[in-house]
Amino acid sequence: MYFDELALSDRVLDALWDMHFDTCTPVQEQTIPVILDGHDVISCAQTGTGKTAAYILPLLTNLEYDNHDPSKLNAIIMAPTRELAQQIDQQMEGFGFYVPFSSVAIYGGNDSGAWGTQVTGLQKGADIVIATPGRLLSQMNIYDIDFSGVKYFILDEADRMLDMGFYDDIMTIVNKLPKERQTIMFSATMPTNIRKMAKAIMHHPVEVQIAISRPPESIRQMAVDVFETQKTAFLIRLLGDRAPQKSADFSGTPLAKGERRESERLKKVIIFVGKKQRVKELTRALRANHIDARAMHSDLEQKERDEVMLDFRNGKVDVLVATDIVSRGIDVDDVPLVINYDVPRDAEDYVHRIGRTARAANKGEAITLVSPEDKRFFNKIERFLQKVIDRVPLPAELGAAPDSSVCSLAADDRKPSSKRRKGGWRGGHNRKPKHNRQASHKQ
Repeated sequence: MYFDELALSDRVLDALWDMHFDTCTPVQEQTIPVILDGHDVISCAQTGTGKTAAYILPLLTNLEYDNHDPSKLNAIIMAPTRELAQQIDQQMEGFGFYVPFSSVAIYGGNDSGAWGTQVTGLQKGADIVIATPGRLLSQMNIYDIDFSGVKYFILDEADRMLDMGFYDDIMTIVNKLPKERQTIMFSATMPTNIRKMAKAIMHHPVEVQIAISRPPESIRQMAVDVFETQKTAFLIRLLGDRAPQKSADFSGTPLAKGERRESERLKKVIIFVGKKQRVKELTRALRANHIDARAMHSDLEQKERDEVMLDFRNGKVDVLVATDIVSRGIDVDDVPLVINYDVPRDAEDYVHRIGRTARAANKGEAITLVSPEDKRFFNKIERFLQKVIDRVPLPAELGAAPDSSVCSLAADDRKPSSKRRKGGWRGGHNRKPKHNRQASHKQ
């Protein structure tokens, strides 16, 4: 379906035209009409399916067509992390380029000037507020904020917000909002606590379920059977002696410790680790072996996290060792290699993690280190993918690997599972709509 087949406003369609967005993704096709009709919506869709546009586009259209008080807050979008709030804010700027609405992003880790900008936006009545729960609650505890004009309340990655302990904060905010409003919730999963919250804050919601997308063929997925004690040594061998593009067969002449051919310089490798303490330990081990690695986890101050991500994006840092804090909501287009140091416990998390590579029409590799303790979780991932991921051998000098039958998907386990879970204060722009928008795709 094309966007101009939906009842979106001309100004919103003009922005989509400029951004070369023509065709809807499944979540957009199924969700946008329901939101435009004014229903409460609970949508089960993962990151990367176009869910942000699925609520921003109808929100901007409804604000154009509905009666609302321009001097008050009209819409609140909640996000679990600063990074996702920033991403939503950036997309709001693009999709809302031609609409005469203002928005303000509310999140922590800012300087005093940013705090003042946030307060100004809240008190002057920005049309749209994009906020993390904790930061918005902090503003509410200090200032008297008028929420009486809020007609739209949107929760993005609701499951992640509850996992992070934001349930009470969200309910405190909800209790300040008008009873008559449209509530929209997006969640990658639909556990019991999400349904409980939906029942508490929504009115007869329409459910939209989008099946989890499998990783694209442009990602070469591989696995290495290792004992837990071999993982770090394997990474040091892989990252210290080989370029990422040679990771598939680990061939080539060994280099001296710390030596690296300039043509094979490591570039933007992300290693996902299950716990932040293990992130710290692994980062220290890699750096001790002359590998340019930086850690990314929740113990870092926001300023430190921003600096690490900026250096990683700019190529000043070769290897990012991270918890799942960066598996969602962060877009870095040129990551050739993702490594799962620990097997994720859920197939969805696996898809999110390896989805950091092969972006923007690039190809990429994903390597997962599978220990005997993690093999049951990896089996679940293979069942979801409906494929057996290629094994690559452990280098002989690292010792014997676990028996392949211990860490591989058993023959009788290869059937697919039948159960699968389906910036700142700124004013809007007012431009004249363009014409002949429908011509290109219909010719």
